[in-house]
Amino acid sequence: MKRVFIVHGWDSSPTDAWFPWLKTKLQGPDCKVIIPSMPDSDAPRINKWVPALGATVGMVDDETYFIGHSMGCQAILRYLESLPDDKKIGGAIFVAGFITRLDNLEDDETVRDVAREWLQTPLDISQVKKHLPKSVAIFSDNDRYVSLDNQKNFIELGSELMIVSGKGHFNGEEDKVLELPEVLAAFESILNK
Repeated sequence: MKRVFIVHGWDSSPTDAWFPWLKTKLQGPDCKVIIPSMPDSDAPRINKWVPALGATVGMVDDETYFIGHSMGCQAILRYLESLPDDKKIGGAIFVAGFITRLDNLEDDETVRDVAREWLQTPLDISQVKKHLPKSVAIFSDNDRYVSLDNQKNFIELGSELMIVSGKGHFNGEEDKVLELPEVLAAFESILNK
């Protein structure tokens, strides 16, 4: 049975944006969908999010898939980096993912500190690639936080790129993105490769 983990982003929850819609679209007799509530999402920390994701996922195999949004993409990448060399997953989809750059953050010390931790803590892309045979990275052409130059990191990862128009940061409340058919298409693409 396929297991799909949808990992929300910073200051978000499992009931936000397009996550519930996607769960209803993917959930079925041969697919279990889990949307974990990541700890302290208003001030996410690597040393809390990566272990929490690992505890939720348990053992991985080629029937394990990840879909992340924004900071959730970072959590997935760092979790994959931590896996033993012989473990591989089925694939991943990164929506508004970033590794080295964020824009237009609030001028707040906690926000700056959180961003600095995730952006400046090294991530070994070659280690992540050992566990990730297939991936798709989806960006919006008007995302105020994740600019399109973040694509270069996902190209290095080997991700197929998809750029959509006018979806902002793919948030529910701010951008009114409550359904995201592009993720369904990306998931089908990964399954059929």
